[in-house]
Amino acid sequence: MTDLIPITALGTPGGTQPQRARFGALHLAEDDSMGLASFSLRRGQGAPQAVALPGPGGFLGGFAQGQGIGALWMAPDQWLILGTGQALGDFAAQVAVLLPGGCVTDQTDAWAGIEITSDAGPGPIEALMSKLVNIDLAGFGPGRATRTGLEHMSVFVLRRSESQIAVLGMRSAAASLWHALTTAAARLDHARGTA
Repeated sequence: MTDLIPITALGTPGGTQPQRARFGALHLAEDDSMGLASFSLRRGQGAPQAVALPGPGGFLGGFAQGQGIGALWMAPDQWLILGTGQALGDFAAQVAVLLPGGCVTDQTDAWAGIEITSDAGPGPIEALMSKLVNIDLAGFGPGRATRTGLEHMSVFVLRRSESQIAVLGMRSAAASLWHALTTAAARLDHARGTA
């Protein structure tokens, strides 16, 4: 029997260690530990109570997280469920037990997640995002999420806290997403260093 070794979307040579980079106050890290599953209600089904499923928030959707599970509103009666540290298990099966009766599809290997944190408060994060995505940052506080364009890609941006965001993009475009984020972060760091 073949021994399969899980590899990350961006990984270092060999693919077993997630990519990381630092540019001044900004830290970028590939998150290879997040389990993902889509969940949708069946016609006439009420929302389960086991996980807080956020509603829409106009163009900006809601995002709820707690006890290692997060939920991102995608469309009416549809959510993306995120599980911290659940990438190597059968996260979709866990979601099906946690949220019974709905339709669940594993999404873990379809997406690449990049966590961006700032040592200097929200300023560096907001400066980076203003260069990359069309989001009104004044209304994009913690607990908000949206799907938007970033260069030629469609991504989800989740505001986890004032000084942390997550960007989720298609795994097939992970290298392009990493390049866009690190290039913009390096330029911001260089501009601050020369100012």
